[in-house]
Amino acid sequence: MNLTLARHEANIMHIDLNSAFATTEQQAHRCLRGIPVGVTNRTPHANSICIAVSYEGKALGIKVGTTYGEAKAIAPNFVMLESDPAKYHHVYRTLVGIMSEYSPDVQMLSIDEGIIDFTSVRQMHHDRSLEAMGYEIKARVKEALGKWMRINVGIGPNRFLAKQAAIWHKPDGLDTIDHRNLMSYYKQRQLQDLNGIGPHFDARLRAHGIPTPLEFLKADANVLRRQVFRSTTGLDWYARLRGYEMDANPTKLGNVGRQYVLDSRKLSQDALISRFQFLCETTAKKLRYRAREARGLIAWIHYAEGDNWSARRMHGSTFYTNKALYERLLYLLKDRPHGADLTPASIGLTCYELTPSTRNQMSLFDEINKEEWLTTAVDEINERYGNFAVFSANALLGKQVIKQKIPFGGTDYFELLLKQA
Repeated sequence: MNLTLARHEANIMHIDLNSAFATTEQQAHRCLRGIPVGVTNRTPHANSICIAVSYEGKALGIKVGTTYGEAKAIAPNFVMLESDPAKYHHVYRTLVGIMSEYSPDVQMLSIDEGIIDFTSVRQMHHDRSLEAMGYEIKARVKEALGKWMRINVGIGPNRFLAKQAAIWHKPDGLDTIDHRNLMSYYKQRQLQDLNGIGPHFDARLRAHGIPTPLEFLKADANVLRRQVFRSTTGLDWYARLRGYEMDANPTKLGNVGRQYVLDSRKLSQDALISRFQFLCETTAKKLRYRAREARGLIAWIHYAEGDNWSARRMHGSTFYTNKALYERLLYLLKDRPHGADLTPASIGLTCYELTPSTRNQMSLFDEINKEEWLTTAVDEINERYGNFAVFSANALLGKQVIKQKIPFGGTDYFELLLKQA
């Protein structure tokens, strides 16, 4: 494999809304502008974790994952807000609407990040450059959402380089990376500045005498495949770094789950189970929305004392209903440790080994059909009258305290929330 730098036209635009949730709150509340702000997925208290941080907070060293207490110690004027899905729904709809006016080929990677592929519509825009359209999109976002809402725009011949261009000059930047400046760009970067290269791959590359992105680019394809990555992933990187598209196919859904930092450290066992059951209800809903069934289930508890417990089981048959997931969860939880010296701090569950759903096929067993019919009826009622208009009575205590989390890493479940809003 011996590829030169890709010289085809840069038709991929990556759009990234800067510190989206925190910036949205600063736009909505003028008094928060210019000060460090964080957003959490629950009522703020000392142990609440930041899911988003404003640029003012990031400049002080406050990161995603920092607790409210830690952030206040760094910046006494730090303000933590509970997430407000209604605001983010509006921002998401507006951003998608603007992007879709430029090409029908729009892919949202997350709530605040997306790709516009101009390949099929380049001639429709006549002689307008992507840079000109990028600046126009930036202006339209500010006009539609407010002047505090800033986006980064990156342009490249493939998704990887467009993403790199979008993070080059944050916040509010617009850059293009192609064969003309690609070498000089890599010369300025470190390995972990490349999207997809974390500490593990960094160590692998360095162990084979590849300490910089420029050396990464110059590395032989067979060395990357056989020695560094030990798979065809090495060939993907060889092509990706040169501007060839290797990331257009959607990522396979590997698992679905939820986790929750407990609202109290003094919960009864019934209260703990109720919170687990509510997580089951929302996780099973995710499975059905994604048209998936699961075979495997993991449950875990993290204790305030630092101990952890987890259990998993692979089942012979698939499951997707609230009832089936809850029954399998209870089977795992029966072996969890008990004791006055153990204080649960956070809980979670994950469904894995996912397969396409077979819900449209009638079963030979009436009991299975009845469970499917009941699940469908409850979903239709909730879709019409609002999320959790009908739900399990045992999950009531959980529903009262567990707030709807804003999902990251994809938009499918967020689209479900928009549909039910």
